[in-house]
Amino acid sequence: MTGTTAPRRGGRWIERWDPEDETFWKETGERTARRNLLYSVLSEHIGFSIWSLWSVMVLFMGPAYGIDPAGKFFLIATATFVGALARVPYTFAVARFGGRNWTVFSALMLLAPTVAALVVMEPGTSYGTFLLVAALTGVGGGNFASSMTNINAFFPLRKKGWALGLNAGGGNIGVPVVQLAGLLVIATAGATHPRLLLGAYIPLIVLAAVLAAVRMDNLAPVRNDTGAVREALRDAHTWIMSFLYIGTFGSFIGYSFAFGLVLQTQFGRTPLQAASLTFVGPLLGSLIRPVGGALADRFGGARITLGTFVAMAVATGVVVFASGRSSLPVFLVGFVALFVLSGLGNGSTYKMIPGIFQAKALARGMSGEAAAAYGRRLSGASMGLIGAVGALGGLGINLVFREAFLSSGSGTAAFVTFLGFYALCCALTWTVYLRRPVAAAVPALGVEAKVQLTSV
Repeated sequence: MTGTTAPRRGGRWIERWDPEDETFWKETGERTARRNLLYSVLSEHIGFSIWSLWSVMVLFMGPAYGIDPAGKFFLIATATFVGALARVPYTFAVARFGGRNWTVFSALMLLAPTVAALVVMEPGTSYGTFLLVAALTGVGGGNFASSMTNINAFFPLRKKGWALGLNAGGGNIGVPVVQLAGLLVIATAGATHPRLLLGAYIPLIVLAAVLAAVRMDNLAPVRNDTGAVREALRDAHTWIMSFLYIGTFGSFIGYSFAFGLVLQTQFGRTPLQAASLTFVGPLLGSLIRPVGGALADRFGGARITLGTFVAMAVATGVVVFASGRSSLPVFLVGFVALFVLSGLGNGSTYKMIPGIFQAKALARGMSGEAAAAYGRRLSGASMGLIGAVGALGGLGINLVFREAFLSSGSGTAAFVTFLGFYALCCALTWTVYLRRPVAAAVPALGVEAKVQLTSV
């Protein structure tokens, strides 16, 4: 398609979309894509807040609730696990129902866990009930996958690192925002009034759904393609990137959920003291995610990702040292550094995904819009799978913390485990995307494809 307009039909569906056409992009596409990005960020932001709700609720759960630290870690892990699973169907829902339509629906779905928590959040409620409500918050984790798949289709390859980084970063900020809101409630009303926080989110959820309905669009060219899903499942790069995303996003979401509880359990902080520190790391990690995407656009995602994992290993070493010495100031420096670095890595790894699949299209002899369409098709299918597996890293982090505190009363053993994992991520990134010639990493790549994948 060439030209400057985006033909439409009823129900806010755009019939044709070609962001790689520079004339179309400058005169019509960019404006439309940025508008959809804005309201996608809003909905995803609130989704992250609801998904991470129990990282805040456990700070309100004093002795009267009768739940030990291991039980609280398991509540958080339950929310993480369900959110990871929800990402797979949410990814493919965009193609089935339309990005705008699914954003409206997924935003309204956030009312279920919020209202449920509002009803049950009091001493005397059974632990099984809390587990069920924590599981419901997993729908907020699904919002990320549908939002990223939707925005991936709106932007040209040269802008994807920035756009996906901004979309994800704006969503990730939902984690520190709900933690800040929890701090405000604890500081002003006390740790016995969690319903004030829950009640504040209900009108925000409704507002996000209304704005998505009024201001967003569906892209008709994005169709359900079971062949793309099967192809993505068979591609080794889907699983390699999933492993790397465990190290970046899994770290971010796992640490975000566990930070406050670690401070309470290992360093004896009160709910107010823990809440006053918990939000800092997730906030910085969220804000820097678009920077990771922009750096990947400029220098290559694999280079930025490798540097990130090396630095995360160093920061983890600092945390292990501080944990062994019970030094809270040094612990905070190392832990906050982990958040910042995981945010950078989140942006760079997601930049790699569309580049990998467009490179493979070039290797198959495609060019121009055909290669771009293939890249969008396969990267859209793989993003949900990668996002789901990556989120399971957050589950792993909370389960490792739970086991470490059960066995030793300290998180030191958990951090040693994480250090070993980051070393594996470094080795994998170097071996697959940097050490070997690109033609060896992706067989039969031509010269043009080599250039494209080098920028991955």
